[in-house]
Amino acid sequence: MKRRLFRRCGHTPGPFSSEDQVVVDAYRAMLAALRDPELWTPGSAQDVALRVGPFVERAHPRPGDDHGPDLIAVALIHPDTPQAAAYLQGRKLGYTGRGWLRCETAAILGVWQPVYATLTHAAAGLDLPDDVGMPPAHYGIHVEARCEDDTSHTLLRLGPYTQTRHAEYDVRFLNAELEGRAAPGESRFTARAVGAPFDVSSHESYSDPYANDAAELLAVAVEGARA
Repeated sequence: MKRRLFRRCGHTPGPFSSEDQVVVDAYRAMLAALRDPELWTPGSAQDVALRVGPFVERAHPRPGDDHGPDLIAVALIHPDTPQAAAYLQGRKLGYTGRGWLRCETAAILGVWQPVYATLTHAAAGLDLPDDVGMPPAHYGIHVEARCEDDTSHTLLRLGPYTQTRHAEYDVRFLNAELEGRAAPGESRFTARAVGAPFDVSSHESYSDPYANDAAELLAVAVEGARA
């Protein structure tokens, strides 16, 4: 009887080759990182791993705006950042140009680890979707009042602005309004509008500049402070 001889393939039980072992070890490390992620702590200034659809992406928290227990501001970045090639591929795949996004901390898997890179859109050669499930968290305006005793407090917060030019325009407009509203002999406080990062963790204290009249909001805030 003629016997057929079969060459053993990589799926056949037995010792792994060194190349196979590297792949297996990387896969096991990735599974272990997903199963037991490194805990992310607000304010730690560490990149985080986020779920975007069925993928996991790397996100960089905005300095000074990563302390919120429920919401922080992040920017999605290519997993191989800061390599030059990563920047070029990041532009091609849609990582660059999205600006800061409002991220619920409940969506954070943990601290970013290099083993997550194989789970990203970049590793699959896919563009990031237009909707990544996070609204913009770009810019804000604070109207600050300084009193005679040199103490200060915030009269009004506006945001988020999706474009800096919108925020800059309203800063100029509000300061002109404040100069026009300054009452003769008024010395209890002086107020000035300044641009600032949108503090996403305090989003409830902001008024939407696109849905409200900034001049009316300012008038109410100033009158309330003078009362």
